[in-house]
Amino acid sequence: MLKQLLVRKTDFTDADDAHGPTLRRTLGPWGLTALGIGAVIGGGIFVITGQAAADHAGPAVILSFILAAITSTFTALCYAEFATMIPVAGSAYSYAYATLGELMAWFIGWNLVLEYGVSASAVAVSWTGYFQSLLSHIGQTFHMDLSLPASLTNAPLAFTTDHHLIVTGALFNLPAVVLIGLLTWICYVGIRESSLTNAVMVALKVSLIALVIVVGWRYVDPSNWHPFVPAPQGEKYGWGGVLRGAAMVFFAYIGFEATSTAAQESRNPQRDLPIAILASLAICTVLYIAMAAVMTGLTSYTLLGTDEPVVTALQGHPALGWLRWLVEIGAMLGLASVVLVMIIAQPRIFMIMGRDGMLPKVFTRIHPQHRTPYLNTLITGTGIGLLAAIFPLDILADLVSMGTLIAFIAVCGGVWILRHTQPELPRTFRVPWAPLICTLGILSCLALLSTMAWYNWTLMVVWTLIGLVIYFGYSYRHSHLRRT
Repeated sequence: MLKQLLVRKTDFTDADDAHGPTLRRTLGPWGLTALGIGAVIGGGIFVITGQAAADHAGPAVILSFILAAITSTFTALCYAEFATMIPVAGSAYSYAYATLGELMAWFIGWNLVLEYGVSASAVAVSWTGYFQSLLSHIGQTFHMDLSLPASLTNAPLAFTTDHHLIVTGALFNLPAVVLIGLLTWICYVGIRESSLTNAVMVALKVSLIALVIVVGWRYVDPSNWHPFVPAPQGEKYGWGGVLRGAAMVFFAYIGFEATSTAAQESRNPQRDLPIAILASLAICTVLYIAMAAVMTGLTSYTLLGTDEPVVTALQGHPALGWLRWLVEIGAMLGLASVVLVMIIAQPRIFMIMGRDGMLPKVFTRIHPQHRTPYLNTLITGTGIGLLAAIFPLDILADLVSMGTLIAFIAVCGGVWILRHTQPELPRTFRVPWAPLICTLGILSCLALLSTMAWYNWTLMVVWTLIGLVIYFGYSYRHSHLRRT
C-alpha cells in the first residue's frame, strides 16, 4: 500500500486533449504578470507596512521587505523552473505529484484550498471593512448616513479572544457575498474577461499607489528615518526586529505563484510563465519598499500601528487629506483583484485534481462556449461566498500562511529531486545554483513555520485529518494513475 501512496505521475501530455472542450489560450506575458500583481498587492500594502514598522522594525522595515523579497525569490525561481517543465494548471499540486508521490500531492492540493479558497473568503471580509469606511467617508462629506446595518456587514459567528465560538446576532456579510458573486460571474464568462477585469483593477490600483508615493514623497521628513534601526526595546526593534518584520511582511508577497495556475490558458507557457512570476514579484517589491519609505518618512514610525496606517501618516499633513479617498479606493481595488485571482486559480487546481481522479468528474467539465471550468467555478464561488457570509475567518490567517509555506517547501524540494531523477527533462528556465537556492528556500520557509503558535499547528492537524478522510474515502479509490 505504501508503494501505491508514493506513485508518481510522469506524463502530463494529456492535460487537454482527452477531456472534451479545452481552456482558451489567450494570455501573454503581460496578462500573466497582471495576475501575479493582482494576487499579491491587496490591502496589505496599506496596512502591513505600517504595522511592521511600528511593532518590529521601525524605518528599517525597508530592509525587512528586501529580506522577505529575497526569501520569496528562492521559491519564485523554483516555481519558474517547474512551470516550464509541467505547464499545467495544477501548480504545486502537479509539481508534487511528479516528485513526491500521490499522497503528498493530495496533501499539497488540500493545502492550496487554504491559500486560494479560504483566503479569498478572508480577503472578501476585509473588503467589507474598506467598503464601510468609504461609505462613512462619503456620508461625512455630504452629510448623509450611508452606513449599512451591522446585521448585514458581519458574520453571525465570531471567535472570542480565548478561541470560543459565539453567536453575534448578525445575519450575514452582504457586501462580501455580493463581491464574490460578481467576481464569480466574471470568472464563469471567460478567462479573457477575467484577465481584462484584473488588468484594469491592477492598472488602477498600481496608479493610485504610485500617486500616493510620488505626492507623499514631497512631504517626507528624513529626520523620521533616524535612527534607521531603532535600539532594541525587549522584542521590538534592533536587528532582531528587522528579522521579525521580515517574517511578518513575507506574507504580503504570497500570491505571485498564482500565475502558474493559468498555464493552460497561456499562449506560450514555457516562455511567459517564468517572466510573469519573476516580474510580478519584482514590481510588487519595488512598490512595497517605496510605500514603506514614504510612510515612515511622513510621520514617526511609532504612530503607524493602527488599522489604517497610511491614513495615520497622512493626517500629519493637512494638504494630503484628499489622498485618503485614493487610499480607500486603492485598498478596495487591491482586495477585489486578490479575490478575483483566487477565484480564477482555485477551480483550475480542482480541475486538474478531477482529471487525475482525485475529485469527482463534475470538477473537470469545460463550458463549450466560454471555455472555462464553469461548474467548478460556480461550486468554488458558492463555497467561498458561504465562508465569507457566515464564518469568522480572521482566526484562519496564520493557517492560510502555513498551508502556503508547506506548498513552497514541496516546490523547492521538488526541483532538486527532479534534477537528480529526471535530469533529461527539457527546461527552458533553470534555477541557478539549484542545490543552494532550493536549500535556502526550504530553510527560509521552515524558519517562518517555526514562528507559528501551537494553536495554529493544532488547526493544521485538524485540517490535514479532514483532507485524509476525503483522500482515503474517495480519491484513493478513484485515482486514475494508481488504478492504471
